[in-house]
Amino acid sequence: MNLGVRWTLHGDGRTPAPGAVVRPDERLSWPRTVGLGAQHVVAMFGASFVAPVLMGLDPNLAIMMSGVATAIFLLATRGTVPSYLGCSLSFVGVAAAIRASGGTSATVTGAVFVVGGVLFLAGLAVKKFGARIIHAAMPPIVTGAVVMLIGFNLAPVTASTYWPQDQWTALLVMLFTGLAVVCLRGFWSRIAIFLGLIFGYAISWIFDLVFGKIHSVSPSGQVTDHWRLDLSGVSKADWIGLPSLHGPSFEWSAILVALPVVIALVAENAGHVKAVGEMTGTSLDDKLGTAIAADGVASMLSTGVGGPPNTTYSENIGVMAATRVYSTAAYWAAAGFALLFGLCPKFGAVVAAIPGGVLGGITVILYGMIGLLGAQIWINAKVDLRNPLNLVPAAAGIIIGVGGVKLHFTDTFELGGIALGTIVVITGYHVLRAFAPAHLKTQEPLLDSGTSSYETDTEDVSKN
Repeated sequence: MNLGVRWTLHGDGRTPAPGAVVRPDERLSWPRTVGLGAQHVVAMFGASFVAPVLMGLDPNLAIMMSGVATAIFLLATRGTVPSYLGCSLSFVGVAAAIRASGGTSATVTGAVFVVGGVLFLAGLAVKKFGARIIHAAMPPIVTGAVVMLIGFNLAPVTASTYWPQDQWTALLVMLFTGLAVVCLRGFWSRIAIFLGLIFGYAISWIFDLVFGKIHSVSPSGQVTDHWRLDLSGVSKADWIGLPSLHGPSFEWSAILVALPVVIALVAENAGHVKAVGEMTGTSLDDKLGTAIAADGVASMLSTGVGGPPNTTYSENIGVMAATRVYSTAAYWAAAGFALLFGLCPKFGAVVAAIPGGVLGGITVILYGMIGLLGAQIWINAKVDLRNPLNLVPAAAGIIIGVGGVKLHFTDTFELGGIALGTIVVITGYHVLRAFAPAHLKTQEPLLDSGTSSYETDTEDVSKN
């Protein structure tokens, strides 16, 4: 049985031949392969550690389960789709909405566990019936609108939670991160978020030395005098130990808030598979269903023990494009490094100590980029917003999602925000399409044509 764990040596094992790439079933020498694995881990550091912190989950468990998820994905795809699975930023808004309504970490992981199950079923459906079953339900106008409302729904989190903790640090981190994204090139541009975190740590430490404690809202929500950078938890943390685990809790209201993210995850996986296929010169369309299903299984396993859900990472596509090395052996090495980091509580304590002002500066850019990726999907797919069939459901859904409009059904059940906005976009588009005159029913480009790739869009934004 081929599990994709055997690789042939590429050339002399040192560098790819001129004009050639190291294919998924090839590898360089083992020292170079291990080094590339470490580079992949560094590339995903920023998002993979920021996301669980923003979701209120254990960063140690997040990085450990990202290693497990990557291994599951590589085995499921038989080593044909090189990919690293890390914590998905698409769920940050969901977690914020669930916690705002009184939900706990168990409620958050229970909701996204269900999303993982739905993603798994979507993958099986794509594998059996082909990608058109997804594209028919989620044309670019729908996908773009949902991604946009998920990102912009996060704006109040930055404005009310992180930025007020230290507005000047937040402003400096925002400026530094923006300059890093725009001015740096290649690998350094792809880890701009990570560099922003390091800069924020340094600035917070300097401000504490120069100005002393700050009088502002603390992470606990109380207005007090406190240090910007509190590393007391780092000294208390062990060097080696298991992260804290907990089971999920299932509540319908939380599940309905989380379900729309399935659309973004399908788009991310489709974009990743398409991008890797184009860069390696190999058609991977037949692997799309398997990739989506594997992502679903990995997310269910992670959230089942209290970790965050996972998705394929565009940062790692950038590393592959820069190095021309698509070997899945490097991803096995990356998964091994992730497992080791996850077993170091002291490392997780450093991540958990990220000052709120630093998160404020980073999330201003990060959340906005997520939302604008929806607009990029429309641009790449040449969606005509002059067509009322496209304009009306997208406009209504986005305003509902971003503004937090709610529908109250009973004293204990309501729909609002991301969930209601997504329902309006999807049902509104298809209902209006059923009654629309023929001249408004223009043919939309398919997601797998490479014109509306959420994952490729992410890479484009990080470069430009």
